[in-house]
Amino acid sequence: MRSRYSAYILLLEDYVLATWHSSTRPPSLGLADAEAMRWLGLEIRSKQETTYNARVEFIARYRIGSGPVQQQHEISRFVRERDRWYYLDGEFPRTASSFAQVREAWSGNSAK
Repeated sequence: MRSRYSAYILLLEDYVLATWHSSTRPPSLGLADAEAMRWLGLEIRSKQETTYNARVEFIARYRIGSGPVQQQHEISRFVRERDRWYYLDGEFPRTASSFAQVREAWSGNSAK
């Protein structure tokens, strides 16, 4: 989880995609277009792990351009295959719109 967050900060799209399970992985993220987004912090709220599955609840704070600080609250699911963990999917318990805003910023469609 933390390595994926770091990859988002560093715009390492190849790493993010390589750690995303093939059954749910998008073809691309457009992280190179997200230079206006600045990640400000990661708080791990909880984690649960079994041999082959994990669940991590986190809040990531970010800012797009000079806009207000926003947050993404997610409960991510991971699956372990061949001794590697892969991001499977996530739920957004507080504000689904915050994830939509992040996706918009990645694709370069955010309002200035």
